[in-house]
Amino acid sequence: MTEAVIVAGARTAIGTAYKGSLVNVSAFELAEAVVNELVARAGLAGDEIDDLVLAENLYGGGVIGRHVAVSAGLTSVPGLSLNRHCAAGLSSVSVAAANIMAGMQQTVIAGGTNSQSTAPRASWRDPATGQEHKYWISPSHPNTPSAPNMDMGITVGHNTAVEAGLTRLDMDEWAFESHRKALVAIAAGSFVGEIVPLKVDRGADGTALFEVDEHPRASTMEKLASLRVLHPEIDGFEVTAGSSAGLNDAAAGLVLMSAERAAERGLKPLAVVRSWASVGVAPERTGLAPIEAIPKALALAGGRAVSDVDLWEINEAFASVPIAATRALGIDPLLVNPVGSGCSLGHPISASGARMVVSLVNELGRRGGGTGVAAMCAGGGMGQALVLEVAGS
Repeated sequence: MTEAVIVAGARTAIGTAYKGSLVNVSAFELAEAVVNELVARAGLAGDEIDDLVLAENLYGGGVIGRHVAVSAGLTSVPGLSLNRHCAAGLSSVSVAAANIMAGMQQTVIAGGTNSQSTAPRASWRDPATGQEHKYWISPSHPNTPSAPNMDMGITVGHNTAVEAGLTRLDMDEWAFESHRKALVAIAAGSFVGEIVPLKVDRGADGTALFEVDEHPRASTMEKLASLRVLHPEIDGFEVTAGSSAGLNDAAAGLVLMSAERAAERGLKPLAVVRSWASVGVAPERTGLAPIEAIPKALALAGGRAVSDVDLWEINEAFASVPIAATRALGIDPLLVNPVGSGCSLGHPISASGARMVVSLVNELGRRGGGTGVAAMCAGGGMGQALVLEVAGS
């Protein structure tokens, strides 16, 4: 099989949903800005792009991939939308890589877009009770007391902490470090090369460029310790807003090509996609899914071991998720989420996986190359991991 290589990556800065800079920017507009930037960075013509694979999970149907292709002037690009809940953006990369490695396509743009702020609010009439629910999201798994599909704080954050034997201090310390690392990365300009500046409306203040992630904040362990738990009525519940991912808006994407096409066009690969794996677990064990996805993906990457990995991105849907994975698999936590993750940068659901790959590729490049793994859990008891390799300079 041919190699699938990443030749460009970009993302928007991440906004805080409902009250942040992107509150009035739709998922379509976020994705269009990223796609236009990727086309420019890779020097692509529309007729050489075989597909645009775009993840979404809150907009309730349609084909957002095709919509963005047309709005970006890429009318010859068909467009594909997919949903694997939180792992959708990561799945878009693996779908693109699979088509390239199979020889079916040569150039694919893959990514995800999420606007929590502008997502439509659905309502429905429960046929069992006749009651109309004013706010409803199509569930990823049947609702049960141990895995309520509208409360990931229980289904993911709490259940993971209980099964992994984590304390509140464990989770607060991880969240504190996440914010610290994100703020250090922002101050160092680590994200400048990957962020597409957006011109946003500031109301009476006119327009301004939004180009810095706005969710990370300076905090202290004392402040984190003072936050109330999300469910004080549940005995032993120790998850707080501080150890949870934010609600966020953003888009992210990458250009993938066959190694041969990249060589023909004189483009130096930023990374090679080596393998990926998706798994399913019981919905109440959703936060533990990366523990199963990671070894499966490493085995498919030529039988690699945890010790062969130089850098990790394990999404902080809740702080309990990466802590559980690092402890179960013997991963050095100092190598995980080097520039922050969900607790700090935020979790723009369907964009997070692509954002992780963009940041992982860039950070490995700054460190002289190596093997990286991006992994995450996804609502409904799913998980995915992707292995990539960045050549040394």
